[in-house]
Amino acid sequence: MFTYDIDKQTSLKMLDLQDAEALYSLTMDSMDRLKKWLPLITKNKEQSDTEAFIQSTMKQFSENNGFQAGIWHQGRIAGVIGFHQVNWHNKNTSIGYWLGEGFEGLGLMTKACEAFTSYAFHGLHLNRVEIRAAEENKKSRAIPERLGFTVEGKIRQGEWLHDHYVDHIVYSMLAEEWKDNKQRQ
Repeated sequence: MFTYDIDKQTSLKMLDLQDAEALYSLTMDSMDRLKKWLPLITKNKEQSDTEAFIQSTMKQFSENNGFQAGIWHQGRIAGVIGFHQVNWHNKNTSIGYWLGEGFEGLGLMTKACEAFTSYAFHGLHLNRVEIRAAEENKKSRAIPERLGFTVEGKIRQGEWLHDHYVDHIVYSMLAEEWKDNKQRQ
């Protein structure tokens, strides 16, 4: 099982069913903010929906296709970060993430993305990590920009968001660039 201590107050832990109640509560408390950019989150109406999500992530892990982790801050779940899937043939993956209400502005997601990117390169020995974010989602886009990811371009109308399409900006980092970035810091 994946666990990683970011600092004394913050850690990452692969989601398991024991996390369902806390994750469901965070999701419900944050629903108004989250649904703006994560339309599928609105399907989470009962704790059993959260349990089904966690079970799907456990299956993802058992199939060696990535995993989802809870971001824990001061003993409370603050959000989720995960690998969408792993393409082992091409040695690449993409990262998705969200933070709950009250946990923004603490640097948690930047640190979590940095940890996941390092794990992709050093733990999984992948060559490429991608992050996509809606063009207007400035907070989500700031994370790969802060970490030195390269903007590769725009996917026009890449996602249906409630009642309209949104463009996505694609960011990437290569293993050789990550090594160079870490050496300069």
